[in-house]
Amino acid sequence: MKKNFLLAPACCLFLAACTLTTGVFEKNVAIPGHQWQSSFQPELVFNIQDTTSLYNIYFVIRHTDAYHFNNIWISASVRQPGDTAALSQKYDLTLSSNDKGWLGSAMDDIWEQRVLLQPLTKFSRAGDYHFSIRQIMREDPLKEVLNAGIRVEKVRQ
Repeated sequence: MKKNFLLAPACCLFLAACTLTTGVFEKNVAIPGHQWQSSFQPELVFNIQDTTSLYNIYFVIRHTDAYHFNNIWISASVRQPGDTAALSQKYDLTLSSNDKGWLGSAMDDIWEQRVLLQPLTKFSRAGDYHFSIRQIMREDPLKEVLNAGIRVEKVRQ
């Protein structure tokens, strides 16, 4: 009985020390003063080692209920390991609809949403991928945006 009593905490500590590989990478950056200046371009670095799997890439946004628009225009760039130039693309992302209101999940008056940018993406090289995101809305600074980020999620097959 005494051995089992000591064995249980030891097992819990061992399991807590292990890192589980989930295939999900997400990094978010707080927007200073909740006003996203177009000059503020967070850079997020993800180390991708598995080049055989497919990934979905999401834009993550957290905003308040007072956000003025039902969409957001962003420019997202990625620089592959070993490259000096980044590839960029513009996106018009829907954050609300007339039927449902704000999309995503809410806690009080704060909304969070993950919007699919690139489905079924295959990374060609192992190493650090540098993502940057920039808001390209007409309103500058873009008010009521709390956080912005990128989520890279391995597709389960």
